[in-house]
Amino acid sequence: MTFDEKKQQALALMAEKKMWRSNYAPPLMRLLWKLGVQIPPPPFMPFWQNVLCFGGFIGSLWGVIMWFTVWKSQGYSVLMALQMSLFAGVFFGFFMALYHYWRKRVNKLPDWNEL
Repeated sequence: MTFDEKKQQALALMAEKKMWRSNYAPPLMRLLWKLGVQIPPPPFMPFWQNVLCFGGFIGSLWGVIMWFTVWKSQGYSVLMALQMSLFAGVFFGFFMALYHYWRKRVNKLPDWNEL
């Protein structure tokens, strides 16, 4: 089974379970899929991969926005800004991964390899 067939089967299964589309196919994932990145929907990703995807994106985006709006004018060092962005990314990524793990268990979804 190709990746696209597997992805469509997973999306149909989650829609059948009445999961919100914004949870199983968020805009970032849809953009990555359109760019050709073969990454499973969040409930089917391993925990660590969810932490990296969500945490890396939010941590870097939040860090850049905070640097140009607040931290630069308050005299924060670049190292301190990077540390705070890393902490925010890991914190957010961990809780998003935990949420998707929980949704997978509640909806009794199979593993990606079992589709």
